[in-house]
Amino acid sequence: MNYNSIKEGVFLSRPNRFIAKVMVGGAEETVHVKNTGRCRELLVPGARVWLSLADNPCRKTKYDLICVEKETERGPILINMDSCVVNDAAHEWLARGELFSPDARIRREHTYGESRFDFFIEDGDKKTYLEVKGVTLEKDGTALFPDAPTLRGVKHIRSLSSLALSGHGAYILFVVQFKGARSFSPNREMHPEFADALLSACRSGVRILCMDCAVTPSSIDIDSPVSFIL
Repeated sequence: MNYNSIKEGVFLSRPNRFIAKVMVGGAEETVHVKNTGRCRELLVPGARVWLSLADNPCRKTKYDLICVEKETERGPILINMDSCVVNDAAHEWLARGELFSPDARIRREHTYGESRFDFFIEDGDKKTYLEVKGVTLEKDGTALFPDAPTLRGVKHIRSLSSLALSGHGAYILFVVQFKGARSFSPNREMHPEFADALLSACRSGVRILCMDCAVTPSSIDIDSPVSFIL
């Protein structure tokens, strides 16, 4: 996934979860934040950020905030924080045929019961449901999800467990939107119910996948497996 017309800026503040104030070329801009999560450890005053020029010239905000540089003990890392791009990157990765056969039919946004999943894959006689979660929270080399309580996420996991127990394929793919994570874990401190649901899902036959990404200010590409600890 590639972005066009990238601008570097300096993060100033976040008045609400939808917008941020960023210094760009010596002028303060109000930009759209493409991630409604808390992102408190990322969006700190003075952080280097990157913006993409919006396609719609009539929009109130000229730019979207898509990437941030986070300082860590191991040095700075680039974190893509565009929650809208994760499913597009996952679709590209699935289309490579690394998980299913080259003949698999991949469809996006499929409803089963009361849940809507990101992907529905038909591979021969096997029908599989796959849900994608983007991960931007990093702590001491560990990637964590979620960064805020997510009842919707718990519902998805429980629905996947039911599908797995009924004989369907059921996957949850955690896309770590940066490089260098040593492992992934559910963020039990933030949302114990999510962590419990994920562990139960694994025991029910839901396959858990975790992949990191090669990130530049203008691109994101799903890259390598990351080990997970439940």
